[in-house]
Amino acid sequence: MTIRGSFFYGWVVVGVTCVVMILVYGVRHSFSVFFPPILDEFGWGRGETAVMLSLHLFFYGVAAPVVGTMTDWWHPRRILLIGVVILSSAVAMCSLATSLWHFYLIFGLFTPIGLACCGSPVINPTIANWFSKNRGLALGVAQMGGGLSFVYIIYPEFVMSIAGWRTAYVAMGVTMLIILMPLVYFFYRYHPREKGLLAYGLKELMPERSEDLAGAVRAEKLEWTLSAAMRTPQLWLMVVSQTFFWGTGCYLILAHVGKFTQDAGYSSLFSASMFALYGVSMVLGQLSAAISDWIGREVTVVIAVGLCIVGLVALLSVIDNTEPWRLYVYAICFGSGAGLQAPTIFAGAADLFYGKHFGSINGVVLAGMGIGGAFGPWVGGYLYDLSGTYQDAFILSAATFIISAVTFVFSAPRKGITRHSLPSDHRT
Repeated sequence: MTIRGSFFYGWVVVGVTCVVMILVYGVRHSFSVFFPPILDEFGWGRGETAVMLSLHLFFYGVAAPVVGTMTDWWHPRRILLIGVVILSSAVAMCSLATSLWHFYLIFGLFTPIGLACCGSPVINPTIANWFSKNRGLALGVAQMGGGLSFVYIIYPEFVMSIAGWRTAYVAMGVTMLIILMPLVYFFYRYHPREKGLLAYGLKELMPERSEDLAGAVRAEKLEWTLSAAMRTPQLWLMVVSQTFFWGTGCYLILAHVGKFTQDAGYSSLFSASMFALYGVSMVLGQLSAAISDWIGREVTVVIAVGLCIVGLVALLSVIDNTEPWRLYVYAICFGSGAGLQAPTIFAGAADLFYGKHFGSINGVVLAGMGIGGAFGPWVGGYLYDLSGTYQDAFILSAATFIISAVTFVFSAPRKGITRHSLPSDHRT
């Protein structure tokens, strides 16, 4: 038998996926820095303009289960590369938009299809494949890219300040294509089998004989299929939790907070710096998500929601530009809470449902974000257009966070699902 080397290639995969997430989710998260100049140029209402992000999140939610299912039977690396091409092309095409329906079509439909192909629907099952032990830590490090994408949006903001928002869209698309195509092609691997390895923590020794390896790989396989998982309340509770936390709660705030800070008298550069601080705080939260491996997924999510609500209280207290510390509190607490939650819910899903069909199950959980996202940004803009203030929208967001925590706790990943509770046709 061959002893596995001291360095595990899974950490290379984690690094690659982190970089991928920085650039691809930077497209979505840059919406708030593009939102004000687009409003200024065209004079549309905030509600109808924010629909472009609502459509983006909705179609991402529709595409996520489809792409997740594809990863179970097709070539995930090819899916990732195709997604990079679609997404980079679509974001560059946003520079050509002159009507609202152009944004609805390009940003609302094309970019989420590309993002689903090179984002979490592929990345989450990849990390679950590579790590049987310390899965919360590995997912947290990989999803640091989602937090760093908020720091990355300083790049389009800088380009925008020099050459305008249209050039900034082109720069993002070209940058993504140049960096990610070779990175994914040469270094990304979906499963440790592709490197002749087993998942981290599954087995310390690597069988030399191919028949022994095949037996070890079969030992990884669990009972879960998508149809079996969909017959459990736990899966749907996680879908609801993701719907209310990210789809409705987070993206309602993230779509409008940039314009909110400018309304309070802060500059666009200061607004972008708040996103950067939010992103750094989110990274710290994602790294801290490793605590869920020890204190439990549910406790971690409750802490995350508490931090988000503290951040929202600070945001609600902002009246003008004389006390920027309130926005610092918002960015640190809200970012840390979002960072804690993001990997923890998928680690919880893997605790319950990991197996060769986890890609499709992961996609269904991600679909919850799309369902909530179809309403969150639009509702925030609509409530502002009605009242001239974001107060009601931010209070609504706080309520959705509480709902998300309750539903995740009831999903109870700490307890697992016993074999006798499985449908009879899915027991081994």
